[in-house]
Amino acid sequence: MSYIISGIQQLGVGNTNVQETFTWYRKVFGTDIKIFEEAAMAELMLPYTDNKPHARHAILAISMNGGGGFEIWQYTSRKAQNAQFTIQLGDIGIFAGKIKSFDIEKSFAHLKQFGAKMLTDITTSPDNRKHFYIQDLWGNTYEIIEEKKSWYMQKNFSTGGVLGAVIGVRNIEKSIGLYKTVLGFDTVISDTTSVYTDWIGVEGASKKMRRVILRNSKPREGSFGTLLGDNEIELVEAFDYSPKKIFENRLWGDCGFIHLCFDIKNMSALKVACEKAGQPFTIDGGAGFEMGEAAGHFTYIEDADGTLIEFVETKKLPVVKKIGWYLDLRKRDPKKALPNFILKALRFSRVKD
Repeated sequence: MSYIISGIQQLGVGNTNVQETFTWYRKVFGTDIKIFEEAAMAELMLPYTDNKPHARHAILAISMNGGGGFEIWQYTSRKAQNAQFTIQLGDIGIFAGKIKSFDIEKSFAHLKQFGAKMLTDITTSPDNRKHFYIQDLWGNTYEIIEEKKSWYMQKNFSTGGVLGAVIGVRNIEKSIGLYKTVLGFDTVISDTTSVYTDWIGVEGASKKMRRVILRNSKPREGSFGTLLGDNEIELVEAFDYSPKKIFENRLWGDCGFIHLCFDIKNMSALKVACEKAGQPFTIDGGAGFEMGEAAGHFTYIEDADGTLIEFVETKKLPVVKKIGWYLDLRKRDPKKALPNFILKALRFSRVKD
């Protein structure tokens, strides 16, 4: 069997206060289901943590409106560092998270109410969808974009989880292969070069850029394919600006978007594909890794510019922790989605005021 990508599992967000960040995200984006919460030592990411293990506290939170979640990640053995420069469009790495919305006007009003910095009004993307940009309370940029054909089970929130990411690269032609082949974003829905009016208000918007928006053409398979849904990646290349690396001279886990994570099946087949693409695993956490109540096998690669992509093959899923309902995903058909009644049962783990 070849490998299966079920979708974006989560976007990693480094911060200085995991609880404050989780509370704001759950109230603003509706990511109020804790899949795990754990305080422990991060001992397996040494190439990206200055070859030193560090204590950390992490929460993986998802939304009943589907899409990927957030891995909210805080160092507890040191203070997470911010970039020493203003991050702009075209800088190398994950510039923004993409959040799906089934009612863009309602999402705009809701985010404004909760103190998000509204960078733009509602405008139209290059592929003719409504969207707008914000910064959260910690300066992380998000694009809220119309995505109506998706899993939505929580109507009191108009947003869902993570749809994708805006990633700065030095050369799109050199970077795009990994995303189109290994990661399955095989459809180009927009490829334009301009100074963009829909970015006015976002740092770096006055510069000439190339934007390529990629989607997966085939529906996602696997246990969480229905919940995580389709995804998109937007690659951005600057033409009249010398970009900086967003995590230059900083550690993985410092403030900002630390990785983009995909839920997968068949890690061994994926390893072969990554090696063939010239992007081998740089971290392999092994098949017996546990994180709180969840368990699985995680690995990392870098894209052509060093942006970190994580893969997780989930082995055990806490469905309703209060009654001890856990799923052993190793016993399930790897291509088959979990039944809706199981996915809907995740709502019993929602965190409320």
